Amino acid sequence: MIQNAWAYVGLLLICAGLFPFLEKRMAWRIFSVLPPIVLTYLAVTALSASGFWQAGPEMTAARKQILEWLLPALMFLLLVNCDLKAILALGPRILLGFLCATLSILLAFLTVYALLRAWLPMDSWQVLSSVSGGWIGGTANMVAVSQAVGIRPESMANALITDAICYAVWVLILFASVPLQSRFNQWNRSVVMADRLDAHHPGQVAGSEPLDSGLILLWLGLGLVVGNLAKSLAALVPASEVLSTSSWTMLLATALGLAASFTPLRRLAGSMAVSNALLAVVVAALASGADFSGMSQAPFYLFCGFLVLAIHALMMLAAARLFKFDLALCGIASLANIGGVASAPLLAATYAPVLAPVGVLLAMLGYFLGTGGGLLLARIFQMMGA
Repeated sequence: MIQNAWAYVGLLLICAGLFPFLEKRMAWRIFSVLPPIVLTYLAVTALSASGFWQAGPEMTAARKQILEWLLPALMFLLLVNCDLKAILALGPRILLGFLCATLSILLAFLTVYALLRAWLPMDSWQVLSSVSGGWIGGTANMVAVSQAVGIRPESMANALITDAICYAVWVLILFASVPLQSRFNQWNRSVVMADRLDAHHPGQVAGSEPLDSGLILLWLGLGLVVGNLAKSLAALVPASEVLSTSSWTMLLATALGLAASFTPLRRLAGSMAVSNALLAVVVAALASGADFSGMSQAPFYLFCGFLVLAIHALMMLAAARLFKFDLALCGIASLANIGGVASAPLLAATYAPVLAPVGVLLAMLGYFLGTGGGLLLARIFQMMGA
C-alpha cells in the first residue's frame, strides 16, 4: 500500500503515460473503442478500489493540488494555438454550419433530460452537462465542466464511458456516410462547400519545429503561471449560483489562452502535446478518488448518449434542408464538436483534401466554446429543477 504522496503522484504519472505509450506502439483493437484516457481512468479506479494507496490527508492534498493547478493550465494551453483569424476567414456559411451543430447538440441534451429526468439519477445533470462540454469541445472541456459543477469521481466514469463509446459509433456512422454525399447533395440541392472554399488553405494551427525539452518546460511553466493568474482573477470576481469561482477560473483560463493565440506564442509547437499530457494526469487524479459503485448506471447513460446523437442528426438534417448544407459540412461540423481535432480533419480529408484545414479550425473553435457551453447547459438543468 502506498502511503507517500510522491510515490502516489509517481504512480499517477505512470498510469497517465502507459496507455498513450501503448496506443502508439501496439495495434490493439481496444483502442478503437476505448481511447487511452478512458483506459487510464478505469485502471486508476481499479487501483483505488483495490486499496493500492491509503487516502490520507497527504494524498488528498496532493490530489487537490493536481486538480486545482493543472486544469486551468491545460485549458490555457489548449487554446494558445487557436487561429481565430483563420476561423473567421472560413466564411459565414461554414461557421453557420458549425453553429447549427453546436446548438443542435445542446438542444438534444436538453430534450433528453426533459424526457427522462424522472428516471435519471440525482446527479445526472452533472454527468450530462459534462458530456455536453466534451461533445462541443473535447475531453479537456468535459473535465473542466465536471470539476466546475462538482461531479463525484464515480459519476465521472459514466461521463467518460458514454463519451468514448457513443463517439466511436458516431465516427463509424459519419465515415460510412461519405460515399452517400453525391446522392445527398443532389437530393438536397446542396451548395457544395469544397467548390466554394477559398483556394488558399488556412494557416497551420501550430508550428512545425520538433518538440524538445526546452519547449516542454516553457509550455509547462507558462501554463502553470497563467493558470495561477486565472485563479487569482477568479477570486476577485463575485461568485454566484450561475458561476462559481472554479467556473470563472476555467472561463478565464480559456480567455487567456485565446488572447495568447494573437501573440507569437501561437507559432510555437508543443502546447497541444503538453496539454494532452496534463489532461491524462488530471484524469488519473480524478480516478484516484473513485470506485466502481456508480458504474451500474453506465448503460442508462449510454442510452441517453445515443438518443442525443439521434436527435442531433435529425436537427442537422433539418438545418441542411433549410440552409442547403452539403453532407460534408454537416459531417465535419458534427465531428468537430463531438470528436475534436483528432478526427474532424480526417473526415474532412475523406470528403475532399481541401477541407482538412476546415476540420482542424472548427475543432479548435469547439475547444473555445466547449466549457462555456457545458456550464450554460448545467445552469439550465438547475433551472429545470436539477
